[in-house]
Amino acid sequence: MNIADIFTVVSFIFIAFVTIILVVIVIYLFIFDRNQKAHSILRNYPVLGRVRYFFEQVGPEFRQYWFNNDTEGKPFSRDDYEHIVKSSKYMRDVIGFGSKRDFDEEGFFVRNDMFPKLTEEMKLDKNTRITTKRYILLKDPLFSQRKEKWEDEQSLAYLLHDDDAVVIGSNTKHPFVLKGLIGMSAMSYGSLGDQAITALSEGLGLAKGTWMNTGEGGLSPYHLKGDVDIIMQIGPAMFGVRNKDGGMDWDELKRKSEIPQIKAFEIKLAQGAKTRGGHIDAEKVTPAIAEIRKVEPFKSVDSPNRFHEFSDVPSLCEFIEKIREHTGKPVGIKMVVGSNDSVEQLAKYMKDTGKGPDFITIDGGEGGTGASYQELIDSVGLPIKSALPILVSTLEKYGVRDRVKIIASGKLFTPDRIAIAIAMGADLVNIARGFMITIGCIQTLKCHSNACPVGVATTDPELQKALIIDEKKYRAVNFLVTLRKGLYRISAAAGIDSPIHFKPKHIMYKDDKSVITSLENILEDIKQKII
Repeated sequence: MNIADIFTVVSFIFIAFVTIILVVIVIYLFIFDRNQKAHSILRNYPVLGRVRYFFEQVGPEFRQYWFNNDTEGKPFSRDDYEHIVKSSKYMRDVIGFGSKRDFDEEGFFVRNDMFPKLTEEMKLDKNTRITTKRYILLKDPLFSQRKEKWEDEQSLAYLLHDDDAVVIGSNTKHPFVLKGLIGMSAMSYGSLGDQAITALSEGLGLAKGTWMNTGEGGLSPYHLKGDVDIIMQIGPAMFGVRNKDGGMDWDELKRKSEIPQIKAFEIKLAQGAKTRGGHIDAEKVTPAIAEIRKVEPFKSVDSPNRFHEFSDVPSLCEFIEKIREHTGKPVGIKMVVGSNDSVEQLAKYMKDTGKGPDFITIDGGEGGTGASYQELIDSVGLPIKSALPILVSTLEKYGVRDRVKIIASGKLFTPDRIAIAIAMGADLVNIARGFMITIGCIQTLKCHSNACPVGVATTDPELQKALIIDEKKYRAVNFLVTLRKGLYRISAAAGIDSPIHFKPKHIMYKDDKSVITSLENILEDIKQKII
């Protein structure tokens, strides 16, 4: 036999062998599917029915990349996602041809001024600069990898002028002074991995003038990597400052307050997407996480719905006072507004006693979370544009608005959204998922599974290898600085020299019949209902 004949025989034997294996597998699956009791489709259509489950499994990816249009994806549309990615990667937020917004739908618009401010008229810190890295797109072919150049970039930090700095806790021993209006919302180590927390810490540190919130999981060494200002959150489980009985360890709180980077403490009453307690499975409580949270390793931990230390506004405010006196630093609360009732109780008590928080973080129901339940995410707590006016109007009603700073959060990831929030009464803005996207999040919606494929919302060491800190940290810088720049740009268009001057008069609301109403009038209606 010659070589050709040998090759033919070997090929025939191989094909026959593979065919026999496939036939055996199909017969086995046919018998198995016909007799299993869990899936009706497979009992009636064995083997073939598996095609349905395959397409069901890959459906989310097909919808995300192929079938959803650019503006309809949830929680973030394709346009939203790409805007964040391009800002963080290329430090550019320019688009061409025209808007994809449906202008027939109702919504808010920023009122432009006939005589906008010139660049040289803008009031900002013109000395502080940042050094970062960004990509320059050289070529973007269809069938091969895009060609990019990674280069150093220097830019203004676009911080507020010293005269406009926001001061939290001006009457405390150690006020928190901020020259940037945008910071990172609460995201715990454990929900995010150490690579993600480190990249964000270092990136925000490079951006200057901002802060990161630790989340209720406690202060980790990774939060401290970037020398960024920190708001340490304290949840009902007291992670990071708890004693063996689960109560406050006041000595540990004092030690934490002496860390220079910790500028304030935040008491978490509720979160927009998770107005409940939490649960950590035993296998997730590694020795490192246990040490940070002050719990026993490899034992499941439940967080209560609320603090045992207080159950009403007076006891809450006493708890705030005690922490403030013990640490000398500003103390705030994080809350979700369901109506004006609870806010009114707080505002009235603040007026009557002079006590209360130095800042209030108000989280909208559209906010995100590592894990929660459908009924809580979808239906508990008002969205930020409804909640913020209620909070501001109620505080103004009792004459205590000037005593607290308000931090708003809930999908405020573009300059125009931030401008509208400031006009509604926010002093500062928190962003969480926007920063997650900058460091690699692709919205697989697997945050609760510890199986994040890009190494962001996972503590799995193997999956975290995908996240390169020395590359992703610059994306966090670029996104934040681009946001600040855009905020100044939209301020100039509105005829004001700094974004801190956005007021209700700068915002208009158009309904579905194209009737225009000033935000001033809308807020006045809300005030009348509260009164």
